Amino acid sequence: MGIIGRKKEIAELKNLYNSGRAELVAIYGRRRVGKTFLVDEVFAGKITFRHAGLSPVDASGKKNLMADQLKHFYHSLLLHGMKKSHVPDSWLEAFFMLEMYLQSIDNGGRMLLFFDELPWMDTPKSGFLTAFEGFWNTWACHRHNLMLVVCGSANSWVQDKLINNHGGLYGRTTYEIKLAPFTLGECAQFFRSRGVKLSRYDVVQSYMMLGGIPYYLGYFEAKNSLPQNIDKLFFGNTPKLRDEYSRLFSSVFTNPEVMMAIVDFLGTRHSGYTRAEILQHFGWDDSGCFSSKIKALIASDFVMEYVPFGKGKRATCYKLIDPFCFFCQKYVNGKSRLDADFWLKNQASQSVVSWRGVAFEEVCMAHVAQIKKALGVSGVISTQSAWALKGDDETEGTQIDLLINRNDNVLNMCEMKFYADDFTITKAYHQKLMNRERLLMERLPKRTVIHSTLITTCGLTYNEYSDDFTNVVTINDLFAD
Repeated sequence: MGIIGRKKEIAELKNLYNSGRAELVAIYGRRRVGKTFLVDEVFAGKITFRHAGLSPVDASGKKNLMADQLKHFYHSLLLHGMKKSHVPDSWLEAFFMLEMYLQSIDNGGRMLLFFDELPWMDTPKSGFLTAFEGFWNTWACHRHNLMLVVCGSANSWVQDKLINNHGGLYGRTTYEIKLAPFTLGECAQFFRSRGVKLSRYDVVQSYMMLGGIPYYLGYFEAKNSLPQNIDKLFFGNTPKLRDEYSRLFSSVFTNPEVMMAIVDFLGTRHSGYTRAEILQHFGWDDSGCFSSKIKALIASDFVMEYVPFGKGKRATCYKLIDPFCFFCQKYVNGKSRLDADFWLKNQASQSVVSWRGVAFEEVCMAHVAQIKKALGVSGVISTQSAWALKGDDETEGTQIDLLINRNDNVLNMCEMKFYADDFTITKAYHQKLMNRERLLMERLPKRTVIHSTLITTCGLTYNEYSDDFTNVVTINDLFAD
């Protein structure tokens, strides 16, 4: 099967391969997003040496420390043809062995090295990063026929230790690629390539649960419906993804329990929490240590940081944005006894219907570019935010999860509705919408106009209130490139 999407990344990697210069390329992104697959497909038959770091914790719970990593690296050297020697005692020696081996096979052609899961190799007190710096700065960067591609799921490690390194690797990375999850359009292409027939309505639902992660989508079986596939992934007798939630954190963070606790807490409120609220909940001091944790969660695409509309930076909120995490928190984590066909049985339950409404909002947030394209304002500079107003004795509270504030003096007030059919505006909803627009208008510059925008599954029923929405965007628009 060929690569779905990734056209920009493929072109970039091919250009770098043919650059005629030494290249150090960092590819990073969420676990299971397809980094290794991308490298394997683009450079099939061209990889001179490859090595993947051992997972920090194996299936039995044992930690793979420096000795294990060095032994594994030595075995990779042997597999690629290096003469039998001895397991290196340090990373300095390990990289020296690699240099000697590469020199022995260098015929002047392009040599491509691929280090997968590089952050895993940097175990505590191992001296890995210093040795890696020495390998690149002393030897590799001076060989114009060498290209080194490194991958990692620990995004914060790749960014802090490699791309933004302030030591010996400062400015050494020649290119970086952050690989994003599939869009809805790419998910549909992927399913078609596997012979999996799903309506766009169901592809959107798959995104609500799996977030466009190719590895997860690859488990779908063509003979099964969407609910049947989800049951096999999460609720069957041997569900493929039942333990994936904990693996996500243990594979990326050195303190997975703490990071998981933060994400679990953020998942309890759709709009997220302020820094002060998070600290208060855990009883933590406001410190640089907490800042680094939040930064790492943001870098790993579990959490987003945003300033609510009309507020200052002190009101900055942090919210969970990973659909897979949100779904697991709602229906998988801590649920020890669920029917093997739980999802099939609960399609019409109020719990699932309510969850779909919230989850669809996150799908929309991940496809703002497609929404702007549907509105015809792709080229207009804009910012996205949410807005909430607490009610009191005089004013009814309200909340809007997506505002697109454009620099052409238009603000799109987006209402996101996941329905099995066309959405119908009732008199009560009309009054609610008008009240929201009035409250928001009071807080906008006089030059700004509000375009109430409906983002929904199928469309809008025509009635006396249908003109309330200036724009209607459907899921078909969300599948655009």
